[in-house]
Amino acid sequence: KTGRRSLSRSISQSSTDSYSSAASYTDSSDDETSPRDRTQVNSKGSSNFCVKNIKQAEFGRREIEIAEQDMSALISLRKRAQSEKPLAGAKIVGCTHITAQTAVLIETLVALGAQCRWTACNIYSTQNEVAAALSEIGVAVFAWKGETEDDFWWCIDRCINTEGWQPNMILDDGGDLTHWMYKKYPNVFKKIRGIVEESVTGVHRLYQLSKAGKLCVPAMNVNDSVTKQKFDNLYCCRESILDGLKRTTDVMFGGKQVVVCGYGEVGKGCCAALKALGAIVCVTEIDPICALQACMDGFRVVKLNEVIRQVDVIITCTGNKNVVTRDQLDRMKNGSIVCNMGHSNTEIDVASLRTPELTWERVRSQVDHVIWPDGKRVILLAEGRLLNLSCSTVPTFVLSITATTQALALIELYNAPEGRYKQDVYLLPKKMDEYVASLHLATFEAHLTELSDEQAKYLGLNKNGPFKPNYYRYNSPNFGYRTQQNSSEPAKLKANNSLFDYVIAMQ
Repeated sequence: KTGRRSLSRSISQSSTDSYSSAASYTDSSDDETSPRDRTQVNSKGSSNFCVKNIKQAEFGRREIEIAEQDMSALISLRKRAQSEKPLAGAKIVGCTHITAQTAVLIETLVALGAQCRWTACNIYSTQNEVAAALSEIGVAVFAWKGETEDDFWWCIDRCINTEGWQPNMILDDGGDLTHWMYKKYPNVFKKIRGIVEESVTGVHRLYQLSKAGKLCVPAMNVNDSVTKQKFDNLYCCRESILDGLKRTTDVMFGGKQVVVCGYGEVGKGCCAALKALGAIVCVTEIDPICALQACMDGFRVVKLNEVIRQVDVIITCTGNKNVVTRDQLDRMKNGSIVCNMGHSNTEIDVASLRTPELTWERVRSQVDHVIWPDGKRVILLAEGRLLNLSCSTVPTFVLSITATTQALALIELYNAPEGRYKQDVYLLPKKMDEYVASLHLATFEAHLTELSDEQAKYLGLNKNGPFKPNYYRYNSPNFGYRTQQNSSEPAKLKANNSLFDYVIAMQ
């Protein structure tokens, strides 16, 4: 139960030693008491939350209002659907990054009839003032910036395990809440009506459960929906990678030797941004298709061991584990920067650096110098956790796209007729993806061309979509994922009076 230590103090313990990386960017409080040790109440007298400082609620409300200005599509969905309350009766437990943008999503879910309890999927990404603002309006939030590992799991447990409240929906980012509920509260898990998951790590866990026959509820794989892959993963990371690196290191990219591990949508966005600033970018890949794409885009595809001694910056974007090992870190040159843009904190083998012969020196918020006995320093950002949301911010407009997708996925799973979704993992139907995209076109004053009856007949399409077959990938290789859509589907769905008709009606 120790608080923040002096930033100049060298440390060699693990990240689980109660070392808080920093307070929120807007939190100048020196209070070292853990939020778990303090009783706070909001203006309505409720103490059903645990945040850094409930008194920051007013400032957090302004942050949320600013985010709303660039999330007009999600606000539009809220206004169109709130009279019908499609989530009335839904009790949603969420585990995501708690930012102003997420708050707009949470308040949309509440406006559509849901009750929500929320925690953070990352110990560094919570905006304390936003968590306070949500707690002030009655959303039970258990999160603060700089949690310990013990705090992290305690917050998840408090979200799930509360007397007189039975969750029936999950919105997860990384699968930690789903995993915790499945392991510790199996009876609660069996009563869940649907899971919406938006990360590579969490989706991988769901497919493992499904393959083992242990997934007893339907789940929606939002991570591999077009609107998540092509916008959040690609365009968001293309902008936020530079923001995170600049804020933490002030590095100049021109001429730097950079290795991006993984050339999926996140890797593509990172490479494009770094190349534009003059960095010399190489890529590591396991997938020959993605590797060929990297080659055609002008990047060298290498093995990390071949270039490790010359590298200035390593960025992991895979969702895998031990992508950068201790042996490779030992061979990096002085002043190299190592960071992670994938969801999980396992891509860089940070645990292997927690040894007595290495000295850790905190030089900035979430910037550590790991010092070898010979004086070599490697700069580690966010202790190997997600760089952009831990060390900077992400573009609000792009998060509007993802948030709208998540909201529709929750509505679909909650309202689906019995039997439509079995105990398996599904992709968001393409009609949903197209609807989410259409909501955001007005921002650019973009106007879609409409097919004539003759053209629609020639192409064999419905004039209202979907416009691409399910196997069309928009340059995003989604292999092996189950989806609830085929050529005869619309007629069956219409008979069930599903959300598909609801979406078409709103268009």
